[in-house]
Amino acid sequence: MDKTIENRSEILFVYDVVDANPNGDPNDENKPRIDEETGINFVTDVRLKRTIRDYLYEYKKQEVFIRETLNESGTRKTKKERLEEFKNNEELLKKCIDLRLFGATTAVEGKDRMTLTGPVQFKYGRSLHRVDLTYVKGTTVIPSGEGKEQGTFTERYILPYSLIAFYGIVNETAASTQEIPLTSDDIELMLEAIWHGTKNLISGSKFGQNPRLLLQIVYKPGNNYFIGELDRRLSIRAEKADEAIRNVSELKLEVGQLVDAIKAVNDIIEQVRIKIDDRLQLVRDGQPVDLATALRNEKINIQQFAF
Repeated sequence: MDKTIENRSEILFVYDVVDANPNGDPNDENKPRIDEETGINFVTDVRLKRTIRDYLYEYKKQEVFIRETLNESGTRKTKKERLEEFKNNEELLKKCIDLRLFGATTAVEGKDRMTLTGPVQFKYGRSLHRVDLTYVKGTTVIPSGEGKEQGTFTERYILPYSLIAFYGIVNETAASTQEIPLTSDDIELMLEAIWHGTKNLISGSKFGQNPRLLLQIVYKPGNNYFIGELDRRLSIRAEKADEAIRNVSELKLEVGQLVDAIKAVNDIIEQVRIKIDDRLQLVRDGQPVDLATALRNEKINIQQFAF
């Protein structure tokens, strides 16, 4: 088995949604979450972790603890019933990749308590521009009940377009101090899940999501430094008003501050790994730029993700 991680790393993930709802709020008619002060769309870290868990379980056949499981009567298993499938906490961590990544708290009578802070943490994702909340009303052809002849109305809230940036950290110290056996293979699977899991959310509300940029800054072992807020070092350039953007081709992503921030600490960086969708236009100080080339020119070891 691969050994526990020794490198700290930072993660920057950018994706967009077209005519979809990236993260509905059940307390507000399942509308996309929008900061009313700024008009910025935000997506919770829980939503991203759900995407990762679903991909790892459904596509990579990894055991995931936080998922819907049913007992023989067809009802959902409780946390206690789910915990009873494992002998002890050590087996839980060994088998369940999501607990090694994101930690967990279990306090169930008759079972050993487990409180672990996840070595991988994400902030809320936020759009890089103001968004246009759109209400869509439709009809169905099937009556809702006996004696009724007309179909019912449907309604939903969508965003015509939103370009969202997530920022996260892989904290090797949290893994080692809590004796969490998180490996580089686990991190590799998680990164693959971020990219492909986002695209594979093919549901009525999520279809229309596309990964655009994934970047991981891997620091040399022994460093507890991180740049921080990589998402705040991005901005967009567009000729249209923010709310009028409808496609990734209608904007350019400004990465000048990001390149400068990475350049400033290149002596403690082991490598930077990247994957970029070819439809995303990148600029540095307003001029078209190849991000990999720009970083290599700063003497930084660049690797492309293999997935």
